[in-house]
Amino acid sequence: MRPAMSRRALGASLLAGAALPVPALAAGPSFATRPIRLILAFGTGTGADVLARELGQRFGQEAGQPVVVENVTGGTGVVALRTMGRAAPDGHTLFLAALGNVVVNPIVSAAARGTEALVTPVGQVSGNPHVMLIHGGLPVSDVRAFVAYAKARPGAINFASPGAGGVSHLGAELFQSVAGIEGVHIPYRDGSQMLTDMMTGRVHAAFMSAGGLMPILADGKIRALGVTAPTRVPELQSLPVVESQGLPGFRYSTWYGLYAPAATPAPLVGQLNAMLRASLADDVLRARLTAQGADVVTGSAEELAALMESDGRTWRRIIGERRIVVE
Repeated sequence: MRPAMSRRALGASLLAGAALPVPALAAGPSFATRPIRLILAFGTGTGADVLARELGQRFGQEAGQPVVVENVTGGTGVVALRTMGRAAPDGHTLFLAALGNVVVNPIVSAAARGTEALVTPVGQVSGNPHVMLIHGGLPVSDVRAFVAYAKARPGAINFASPGAGGVSHLGAELFQSVAGIEGVHIPYRDGSQMLTDMMTGRVHAAFMSAGGLMPILADGKIRALGVTAPTRVPELQSLPVVESQGLPGFRYSTWYGLYAPAATPAPLVGQLNAMLRASLADDVLRARLTAQGADVVTGSAEELAALMESDGRTWRRIIGERRIVVE
């Protein structure tokens, strides 16, 4: 079996490869006449960064031009979206966005309101379910027991997230709403400190991406109770679905999608979508994304727009019901 590369090593190799011209593989002439910028609202070395570089390398083969990832952080995607708003609608600047960047943040943050209109969907890249994590010392073995434990201690259980208003935070709020319990939200600036505090018992529960969780769960200081998707995930096949443990209606996933500037002509969006589908059909790329806990998804630009609308309704309702405000 081929040994897995570290994220740092993989990122370095992809950065090196990004400078090399590659042949076009897509049917028909490519629009690309120069390197393609792939904007990302997350920092280097993150899971999203690895995803962007892996996808970019394969997409560049379809376009016949190298793809250069630009990490444009700030405002949970606001700075990246404004960068897209200034870009020419010619296919040479694209945005790999998470659900939070283009759906959740424009709802929950006044500063982000309307920024989703600066881009147009090209196609979905992946679905990324979350996992319900708890402190290993809690005397519960499944979701039903956790809910009973929390109901017996109203207000005593806390839920942490790596940022107020993010999908992890909203997932915890959705869980409380469906389960009929009330807990305290503790926002962190990043996930690493949150997980450290969960190991010690300062944090009781959280919802996190399924990718890369196995090492975290190895010593039992943090335990996983279930996945938020409607089906089990390949990386954690033994982990049951949360919804099946007495919480009908509790399901959600985060996702990544590819976007172009808002004024991009429809025929060009169609060509970009075809290149994206061809990239995601590659077995090597699919295997790498699956290993990160992602469910590779292909579809039309219209299907991604419909997903944004559907998820927007869900999270807008939860944000309103739970009175979530992010300054």
